[in-house]
Amino acid sequence: MAQRFTLAIALVALVLPLTMSAAQTTNSPAQSQFWQGYERLNLHIAGRPALLVKPKTPAPGNPWIWRTEFFGAFASADVALLADGWHVAYIQVSNMYGSPSSVEIMQQFYRAMTQDYGLSKKPVLEGFSRGGLYAVNFAATYPDQVAALYLDAPVLNIRSWPGGKGTGKGDPKCWEQAMHTYGLTEQTASSFRGNPLDHLEPIARAGIPIIAVCGDADKTVPLDENTALLEPKYKGLGGTITVILKSGCDHHPHSLTDPKPIVDFLIEHFKESNKISSPSPTPAATTSPASPATTAVPTH
Repeated sequence: MAQRFTLAIALVALVLPLTMSAAQTTNSPAQSQFWQGYERLNLHIAGRPALLVKPKTPAPGNPWIWRTEFFGAFASADVALLADGWHVAYIQVSNMYGSPSSVEIMQQFYRAMTQDYGLSKKPVLEGFSRGGLYAVNFAATYPDQVAALYLDAPVLNIRSWPGGKGTGKGDPKCWEQAMHTYGLTEQTASSFRGNPLDHLEPIARAGIPIIAVCGDADKTVPLDENTALLEPKYKGLGGTITVILKSGCDHHPHSLTDPKPIVDFLIEHFKESNKISSPSPTPAATTSPASPATTAVPTH
């Protein structure tokens, strides 16, 4: 399946340059404003609105988290990472549902972030809700370009959402869009094998760790049709995955009130993937026998 998906990407890559005008493919100069107290660069890349939020002081390796959908919503982890020296990035590929054409646009954005802005070649991809389609499909196509995945109530099967072919209510308009962008019909959709759940092998093989945060009462993107299938399958492939379940929680709210477990997981695995050493701990203060004892004052 991974080979067929990669072939689809290659075909899209050949077609896009022929169909996009020079004005669409030219990256426009950045315009600056502020978001959550941090400088935000408004960009235009591959014909799409995009943005990059910059930390006050970048952490070693220029880490970044790439929100694949719904920038700014339930952003506690993003803000915490900014405070820790991470960049936050986003490009709008809405209503493309992680299709091969959307993944190729994302690859153009990735090149701009890594080549033009000097960010790490292995970011974390953050997939909220339908953003899970983009995050996982990008990682499956370009596994050497991803440090980790943070999935939050993720859509991992378009038949579940927006199709509504399981216990969820689905979304008829979005289902029509998804079928169109994948070239499906109601008949062919039943045997579709291009969902994130269908090509986890290259992600696991690349050693990409996953953290997923979900409500166990999600009526929109049912847990049993998405993350509950992901977890055992990914572990069976030898992959590392941590799932945090929120008891009684529906699809909203996303994230955690205290995002520390998410942030700690992402920082740890970003450093591992990018081979960045943590600074050595500062030696504890000592007192001379001839001097009075002193109390160390925390620096942060």
